Amino acid sequence: MAKKILFINQEIVPYVPDSDLSLMGKALPQAMLENGHEIRTFMPKWGNINERRGQLHEVIRLSGMNLIIDDTDHPLIIKVASIAQTRIQVYFIDNDDYFSKRQMTVNENGEDYADNGERAIFFARGVLETVKKLRWVPDIIHVQGWMSAIVPLYVKTAYHEEPSFASTKVVTSLFPTTMNSQLDENFKQCIEFRDAKASLLKNYNDRFDFEELNKLAIDYSDGVIAAHQNVSESLMKYAADKNIPTLAYPGEDFQNAYEEFYEKI
Repeated sequence: MAKKILFINQEIVPYVPDSDLSLMGKALPQAMLENGHEIRTFMPKWGNINERRGQLHEVIRLSGMNLIIDDTDHPLIIKVASIAQTRIQVYFIDNDDYFSKRQMTVNENGEDYADNGERAIFFARGVLETVKKLRWVPDIIHVQGWMSAIVPLYVKTAYHEEPSFASTKVVTSLFPTTMNSQLDENFKQCIEFRDAKASLLKNYNDRFDFEELNKLAIDYSDGVIAAHQNVSESLMKYAADKNIPTLAYPGEDFQNAYEEFYEKI
C-alpha cells in the first residue's frame, strides 16, 4: 500500500560530499518513490552547499517564522531544490546563525560546533513546523543522521496532538557517523518545547554524546534500522531490549527489506 513518507536527513548527495550517510540520504527516498510512495525530503542548508550550483531558491510562503530556542528568536528560512535526473525535491532548513555561515557539523579545524545541540533542535522544529504548513500528513517519518535525532522526541511529545503527526510512525536509521565531543551542557534546557519537558531527559546523562543522543532517538521511535554494517551493536541491543522492532543491516539491496519493515511497524 502506498504511503506518505517524510525523510529527515542530515546529509544528501549531491549537495554535500559523498559519505555512507549522504548516499543513503538520496538512495532511500529514490527507492521509495520507485515503489510508488509519496515522499517529502528535508535536510539542513549547510554553509558549504553551493546554492547557485544546486539551484536552491527560497520558498517565501513557508519562510518567516521565528523559533525561540534558549529565549532567543531564530528566523526560519525554507529553501527548495530538485536533484537532477530524479523526481526528488529537497526542502532545506536554513538560518544565518545556525547553518548558512557555518560548515556542516564541524568547523574548519574539524572540531564540533559548541552549539550543535541547538542546531539540531532548530532543525527538528523547523522541519515539523514546515510540514504542518504544507498541510501534509505523513504515515511514516524516517530520520537519518544524529542531527535528526531529536525529531522522534518532538513527534511523540510536543507535536503528538497535531493532526499532521497524531498517527505517524517514526523510524530511526543508525549510522556509525559519530560526534567528536558532547553537546553543550544547556541542551536539556534548550530542548524544552510544549510537552517536551526537560524532566523527560532526567534518566539520560547530563551531557549528551553520540551514544546518548541515539538512545534518545531510539526511545521515541517505533522502529530502528541498522543502515550500515558497522553500526553500534550496543545501540541495536538497546533498541531490542526495549522491545522496539529492529532491522539488521540488509546490505546494499535494501529496498524490499525496508518495505517489509515499514509494513511491520
